[in-house]
Amino acid sequence: MEVLLIAGILFYLYRWIRGTFAIQAAAGVVVIILVNAFVSLLGFTTLSFILRGILDVGLLAVIILFQPELRQLLYNLGQNRAFDRFLSTSTTEKVIDEVVKASREMAQQKTGAIIVFSLGTRLQDLIGEGVRLDAEVSAGLLKSIFQKESTLHDGAVIIRGNRIVTASALLPTSSNATLSEEYGTRHRAAIGITERNRAYAVVISEERGKIGLAVDGNLEGLSAPQMLRTRLEELLLGPGTAEQESEFSLLPKTKKAESAPAS
Repeated sequence: MEVLLIAGILFYLYRWIRGTFAIQAAAGVVVIILVNAFVSLLGFTTLSFILRGILDVGLLAVIILFQPELRQLLYNLGQNRAFDRFLSTSTTEKVIDEVVKASREMAQQKTGAIIVFSLGTRLQDLIGEGVRLDAEVSAGLLKSIFQKESTLHDGAVIIRGNRIVTASALLPTSSNATLSEEYGTRHRAAIGITERNRAYAVVISEERGKIGLAVDGNLEGLSAPQMLRTRLEELLLGPGTAEQESEFSLLPKTKKAESAPAS
């Protein structure tokens, strides 16, 4: 049982650092351990002493080398979705409908945008200084913020509960080295904020007018605004709510829509 537990932990850690600098550093540590065991068997006391000295400071080296990965791991350990409803202000269907309506119209007009739903924390340690707001969420306000003529169009809008709390917020870009090169800065920022926090990010491509939704460091391509509504209802209101009729519905329900990559 203990062996299986250790194997599971090692497998999870490998998946976590795969594709990053940390995997190469970890391979170097393993090589040192194997070489130390080999020279000990051969009786090379001097080499063994040197290698043991290197391994004695290995913990500090691991903390320094893996600092970005360890920080991200701690964020993920704290992302317990079961407590989201207790730690965050509830989001209503009206807010979702306003975001979906704005996203649909901005996608049609090819207006780039990032709209972040913050859960549980206020993101102060993750976002750059933006413009603090305390405004009701409306499609008209969201569209006006992201118009190129607006001084707030650069950066992201942060929604907490039913209010827009920040505009023009600068988000950290994703550190995932395996992301496709087709993702630009806007999409990498949307993915990055969901890698590090309990948050979901709606992203609209300025080049192609596509709508995407970043969840847990992954970007979902949505071929229709109705799919965005369904996913936001599932994530923010809970399972089963997406199938219920909304009294604030702004878009007609579709029978079926297929997922497509966002860009």
